Amino acid sequence: MVLDDRNASDTASASEPFRDLSTFAAPKPRKPSMSKIFDIDMIKAVYDRIPSRIAAARKVVGKPLTLTEKILYAHLWQGDAEGAYQRGKDYVDFAPDRVAMQDATAQMALLQFMTTGRKQVAVPSTVHCDHLIQARVGAKQDLQDALNKSNEVFTFLESISNKYGIGFWKPGAGIIHQVVLEQYAYPGGMMIGTDSHTVNAGGLGMVAIGVGGADACDVMSGLPWELKWPKLIGVKLTGKMSGWTASKDVILKVAGVLTVKGGTGAIVEYFGPGAESLSCTGKGTICNMGAEIGATTSTFGYDDSMRRFLTGTGRAEVAKLADAIAEHLTGDPEVYAEPEKYFDQVIEIDLSTLEPHVNGPFSPDLAHPISKFGEAVKKNNWPARLEVGLIGSCTNSSYEDLTRAASLAQQAIDKKLKVKSEFTITPGSEQVRFTAERDGILEKFDAMGGVVLANACGPCIGQWARHTNDPDRKNSIITSFNRNFAKRNDGNPNTHAFVASPEIVTALAIAGDLTFNPLTDELVNEEGRKVRLDEPEGLELPPKGFGVEDPGYKAPAEDGSQVEVIVKPGSDRLQLLEPFPAWDGKNITNAVLLIKAKGKCTTDHISMAGPWLRYRGHLDNISNNTLTGAVNAFNGETDKVKDQLTGEYGKVPDTQRHYKAEGIPSVVVGDHNYGEGSSREHAAMQPRHLGVRAVLVKSFARIHETNLKKQGMLALTFANESDYDKVQEDDRIDLTDLVNFAPERPLTLVFKHKDGGRDTVMADHTYNAQQIEWFKAGSALNLIRQQNN
Repeated sequence: MVLDDRNASDTASASEPFRDLSTFAAPKPRKPSMSKIFDIDMIKAVYDRIPSRIAAARKVVGKPLTLTEKILYAHLWQGDAEGAYQRGKDYVDFAPDRVAMQDATAQMALLQFMTTGRKQVAVPSTVHCDHLIQARVGAKQDLQDALNKSNEVFTFLESISNKYGIGFWKPGAGIIHQVVLEQYAYPGGMMIGTDSHTVNAGGLGMVAIGVGGADACDVMSGLPWELKWPKLIGVKLTGKMSGWTASKDVILKVAGVLTVKGGTGAIVEYFGPGAESLSCTGKGTICNMGAEIGATTSTFGYDDSMRRFLTGTGRAEVAKLADAIAEHLTGDPEVYAEPEKYFDQVIEIDLSTLEPHVNGPFSPDLAHPISKFGEAVKKNNWPARLEVGLIGSCTNSSYEDLTRAASLAQQAIDKKLKVKSEFTITPGSEQVRFTAERDGILEKFDAMGGVVLANACGPCIGQWARHTNDPDRKNSIITSFNRNFAKRNDGNPNTHAFVASPEIVTALAIAGDLTFNPLTDELVNEEGRKVRLDEPEGLELPPKGFGVEDPGYKAPAEDGSQVEVIVKPGSDRLQLLEPFPAWDGKNITNAVLLIKAKGKCTTDHISMAGPWLRYRGHLDNISNNTLTGAVNAFNGETDKVKDQLTGEYGKVPDTQRHYKAEGIPSVVVGDHNYGEGSSREHAAMQPRHLGVRAVLVKSFARIHETNLKKQGMLALTFANESDYDKVQEDDRIDLTDLVNFAPERPLTLVFKHKDGGRDTVMADHTYNAQQIEWFKAGSALNLIRQQNN
């Protein structure tokens, strides 16, 4: 192996390539479609055991089962269920079927995995290169630029995948979640992925859960994966959508009902005749954006739309296997007949009366029916002029999505409407892009003035070189993406980002006006005539079937023992990991307050994406963005905190590095739903690397709390939320009973104020005995190393 983490400033460039870029060249012509069914033997094995596993679960539970319960009980690490589990209380070990990783998070996950001593991953695993491609001018040039700029990272990911038996999807192959839906997802399965939108695979009836890289490392190492047994939210869908309403509107409505934290600790299960009327990719859209309500995941029962999609994507054999155990791939009839008896919460939505929605700005749960959205724009003085409309992303980039949006593009051409806003299109996979181009869909977007971007995440995650002469101007954009936090897409805190279906995004981009309601309003065309947009039309699946010349997949070596893992000497992009120090067995005393974060503090605020993605494989370099987006409760500013040692104000990472250099522990205090958003474990690893010892908040988002635990941090919540107000800027903090750290036993913190006063605060936690061992060892990975040694 070539292993070197020495620091240097230059990365590989086009003029000095670290490796021949032809390895990652844009897909070249090959066969017309993919014929291989991945991991079919694994799927058969899972289906063979599902009936007996469910029978054992039914015996111990003693009541009808939801689909969620069936999948969970069928994937217990121990095998057959020996007892029933309590929702929201019991920690349970599971055996997921597979792991998926995107290139930004795969770097840290695999840097951790390579220290475990294993020769190959224990379960089928894949890496998908979709995050490191910046949207700038168009697909071809943007992809080539990414190959030039991130060549060493792609080389590392390809080589480490090749060595450890991991399937590798090259840059340009597509967005991880769309590729997983098309190639790997199957009804009744269980998977984890190092991205919060792993939940997209619920559209094919899986329990698919976003996790941090340490969790992925556990499963790839052949260890059980731990999850608190979730609560269950049932969403009953009745009626049938028509006209302008799309599947996206279901989750936009649900987000408005549950808010960004209403699904925390729960799995959402959709059912009812309305659910069966939705396409499989439409179901995927709904599950995908379930991450925005904090849900552990979302899922649907197996039905004909899934059967059609499996067959349409070349997996008829999987559909046949699913048909044979179809009764086990959906909830029991008694559950859906009386859902209130079996779910912790039930929401009912009539698709026949559901209006298209627009959510935002700045939060994906601020829901507006289209009939009231224009009024909200005026009332709140949001910029009514729409500057950019963006469709695609992992949430809405299916063939169906593109055809419905393209039907509006064709109308703009036929009705002689000049598109008033910039318009971009992001296909979800090379398979979708190739098929859409073959079928004449992309040329409709081109004719209306749209720009087709690379098959990658792009603007959805801040990888967008936006065309603007004022990067701080107050403005509005609308996307069919999933998240719209401030600065999420373009780095501008004044960009008002709204979320809607691809159809609504396209219509509003044509109008260039957020107050336009395409269901009722008219537009004036280039001839001065008033015209109306007709309802969009689309195709669930391509009539000619999917086609692709090169999907962008590279299989790993059967024996990777001689494969080199390539890390460029002197890289500032990749850094080998040093183990975090173990707990010294003592109470923490005289810690300083690093920051008291006020309001929304997502993983974007803790570890921004955008240009910082380049450092996702270098823990020390990316730590320079730690908590720079968090709002300091004492001055209302970002990235400006008081250094307790000097009394001066400075940047958060710089201040924390000063504390670390002086050997002084520190604590972060936060508000509600701290760490919502992306699954990025960097938001936990960076504070840990810089010396933060504990995070004390009103409440956590699920994935972030788990990530903190995995990295050996103390993740604590105020026993009394009002104690948040007692925390003062110059506080020194003692954890007085950490030596007695135990499950279900609160910890005591003493906040020593500058004026000599003191406040004693009780902090709750959710650590079980195993998780406390992670803390004592310094991290979960440290325990894995010990076990393997």
